[in-house]
Amino acid sequence: MDRIKRLLIDNKIKIELDKLEKKEKYFSKINDLHQIKWPKYWMIDSHIHVINFIQETEGLEKLIYYMDKANIKKWVIFWMPLKKMWWEHEKKSPEYYLDDDNECYYYSYTDWIVAEEYNKLNNEQKERFYPLICWFNPNDINWIKHIENMFNFYPWVFRWIWEILLRHDDLTFLTQWEASRLNNKALFPVLEFATQYDLPVLIHNNISAPWVSDHPKYLYELESVLSEFPKTKIIFAHCWVSRRVYAPYYKNMIKRLLDEYPSLYLDYSWSVFEEIIAKNEKSLTEWTKLTEDYSERILIWSDILWKDFHKIWYINYKFNKLLEGLSEKARENITTKNAELLFWNNKNKVENKQKRKYPNLDQIIV
Repeated sequence: MDRIKRLLIDNKIKIELDKLEKKEKYFSKINDLHQIKWPKYWMIDSHIHVINFIQETEGLEKLIYYMDKANIKKWVIFWMPLKKMWWEHEKKSPEYYLDDDNECYYYSYTDWIVAEEYNKLNNEQKERFYPLICWFNPNDINWIKHIENMFNFYPWVFRWIWEILLRHDDLTFLTQWEASRLNNKALFPVLEFATQYDLPVLIHNNISAPWVSDHPKYLYELESVLSEFPKTKIIFAHCWVSRRVYAPYYKNMIKRLLDEYPSLYLDYSWSVFEEIIAKNEKSLTEWTKLTEDYSERILIWSDILWKDFHKIWYINYKFNKLLEGLSEKARENITTKNAELLFWNNKNKVENKQKRKYPNLDQIIV
């Protein structure tokens, strides 16, 4: 049975390669065809949705084969806090939030689904996954209780809080209720909880609105929270870039934020890599320098959804051109070391009541 599964997955990869070759003549651009299937460097992929927008999944055991194909040592896994509605006038069920104009709503069972899937794994398999708590309505002050409950109901499963979906291009307009934003005080209890246990928090909140590209419209939301919670490790998902979301002098803005807020981290994934970082050789050179200088605060990952796992080799292969320009130390930081420090070191902190320790004032005042 395992052999049949592997053959089916290999066939999916071949189909994707054939599509890519037909569309872009991809094979002719690559000298070493072996590298097409296997990205050059081992990494911890820190952003993968193992459930799609209608809460479907194949489970976790099947992912291990994909991981080995794509040089992925470990995977940071989480689900999808939103579920896409299938209205009666649509002939076919949607799979993605952009498949039609119908709304999405917050789906509270998503964390239970993956916790159950995780508990089906043996101990060796569990070591390759970092499960995260994902479901919450970020406009509801009570959602801190859901996080506390998940740590109580599934002790030794969850590591931290990830991905908080706030301003997110078209998804913002398709989600029920008030538009979610980072400086909504309903988020503050969760950020306080994360600070208390020194847990990293991944936040998706666009830097601007779609088509508003002359200034970073929502930058003030980020800075107000970074100022309010200076000790909280906040990871800037996709550098806050999204579909049709841009801002001028982007690299300079990112550099200033990294300089001013030492607890801020970056995530190079999804549209930010192709559309900003690697859009041309000049941009790639500039971002490579920035990455080298701040390599201890940058992560890379695929941001892939269930049903697209067979494309993981191609998505992570694109990072080779950035990684090859870095020193060995910087490359190790952003491919594996940063993820290990952020995620593995937080194992079971909540269950063990291992809160962050601060020095006494009399120890630091001379």
